[in-house]
Amino acid sequence: MNLQNPELLRSTNFIAGNWVVADSRASLTVVNPANGAPLAEVPRCGAAETRRAIEAAEAAWPAWRALTAKRRAQLLQAWCKLIIANADDLAQLITAECGKPLAEAKGEVIYGASFIEWFAEEGKRAYGESIPSPVAANRLLVIKQPIGVCAAITPWNFPLAMITRKVAPALAAGCPVVVKPAEQTPLSALALAVLAEQAGFPAGVFNVVTGNPAEIGGELTANPIVRKLSFTGSTAVGRLLMAQCAATVKKVSLELGGNAPFIVFNDADVNAAVDGALIAKYRNNGQTCVCANRFLVQSGIYEEFAARLAERTARLQVGDGTEAGVVMGPLINAAGLAKVESHVTDAVAKGARVLCGGARHARGGNFFQPTVLADVTTEMKVAREETFGPVAPLFRFESEAEAVAMANDTEFGLAAYFYTRDIGRSWRVGEALEYGMVGINTGLISNEVAPFGGIKQSGIGREGSKYGLEDYLEVKYLCFDING
Repeated sequence: MNLQNPELLRSTNFIAGNWVVADSRASLTVVNPANGAPLAEVPRCGAAETRRAIEAAEAAWPAWRALTAKRRAQLLQAWCKLIIANADDLAQLITAECGKPLAEAKGEVIYGASFIEWFAEEGKRAYGESIPSPVAANRLLVIKQPIGVCAAITPWNFPLAMITRKVAPALAAGCPVVVKPAEQTPLSALALAVLAEQAGFPAGVFNVVTGNPAEIGGELTANPIVRKLSFTGSTAVGRLLMAQCAATVKKVSLELGGNAPFIVFNDADVNAAVDGALIAKYRNNGQTCVCANRFLVQSGIYEEFAARLAERTARLQVGDGTEAGVVMGPLINAAGLAKVESHVTDAVAKGARVLCGGARHARGGNFFQPTVLADVTTEMKVAREETFGPVAPLFRFESEAEAVAMANDTEFGLAAYFYTRDIGRSWRVGEALEYGMVGINTGLISNEVAPFGGIKQSGIGREGSKYGLEDYLEVKYLCFDING
């Protein structure tokens, strides 16, 4: 990496306004998934360091919540401007530790900054209300107050934006935070802490702890000081964290796994559907929670769509994210590669046809060929499990009712997509799909102004939008007797 601002590459944690190492001096090695080269060492912290971060946040809370929403907004805007000013360097860090192409990484930086900009203003609108009283002498008011110290456990696939999407509403609401980034991608989180410090955040308001996930997570979920936990990751880990939070009855926001259907009806614009499919499937090499995991294509258009998608997919350039022209980087690690390979192997063994790709890439390492599979059935792993990789399995359906039934036949309910030119079908299917977010004639749905989140076992709560602020506020009712 050739950073214009070398201060952004940190190898220490940020707790109570200080840059610190682990008590044990132990460290974790961060590696580049494109070539396996070590990038940096970061502290391997545990419960004790996490407890100090929580206590620092608690100490900072009274002064932070006492600031006006306008003053907190000014600090958030200063942070946002610093992030945008350092976008090129931050993109380099993301590409180095996560593997996504530089252009995509730069897009993540801007996307991440958009949440700070949005919530800086939205924090000024945490409105209460007055309620008409059934008693003549009473006046009833509702106010909203910050919930308290918040914990954020974030994933590796969006190492910057998933932090800002959680932290920005918390800070805007008046809540200090403790962030535990993914072990694979802590450098973006530490760079954000550098810029938060430069923006003037008071000590203890924003803390970053890296290290042992079980110990850090255990302290965040067990410590009664923490009032709210937000997590993005697998459903299995989400269930565990939810259970651990039950003992202290914490408020939780969970953005968990998905099994997104991408439905193409006979009346769809095929070229537009293929364009949307490429975005919905191969962004970040298929490693996003809202990536299309199952392509349900109506029989009348199946072969045409399959051929066009395979032709476009075969042209996608794979390589190190720093190389010119690359649109798909590596998978995050060997385990991710093995899962993708196992899904393809299982599908082929059960009768699927490989239209393109289907194997590890000639570059070796964590690279896999972008793949399209035809004649996929519900007996295959790709129908039930989230592949989290560059594989597009094509299922066939006959009727609208069958498509909706197939799409909903999963415990997940995060995102869904469908293409049609029938306005009536747009309403019917949009309402019938059991998902928190539905893209209609588009493969890209994420932004800061709309609520992001799922239903069923894909999570609880919403991020972004006006609803994202509500998850960090408590509702309090005040009853006044005006004759008292």
